[in-house]
Amino acid sequence: MKKFKIVVNGKAYEVEVEELDSSSSAPAAKPAAPAAEAPKPAAAASAEGEIITAPLPGSVWKLKTSAGSRVSAGDVLLILEAMKMENEIQSPIDGVVTEVRVAEGVSVDTGQVLMVIS
Repeated sequence: MKKFKIVVNGKAYEVEVEELDSSSSAPAAKPAAPAAEAPKPAAAASAEGEIITAPLPGSVWKLKTSAGSRVSAGDVLLILEAMKMENEIQSPIDGVVTEVRVAEGVSVDTGQVLMVIS
């Protein structure tokens, strides 16, 4: 067994992987299908500012900022829970949060506007 450390969304996990002997009687594995690209938070510029949308359906678990707050690119705006995973939605720009259009506990769909930053 080999041990590996894997980091997902900033959280570290330790996993063990068993290396199989190629001469074993187990059938050869088929090549895996290409992995789908992870969704990225969408942001679009508009007259009202940078619009932050939900990259996937889920529930707003925790708001990390509020209207009127100054944020920097990379700051966590909120945590979106989807499929028992906590996804950090980060600011793509420096600016001021002008609108928060969701509340904690609210379910959101892909593409739904979460916040506006200008």
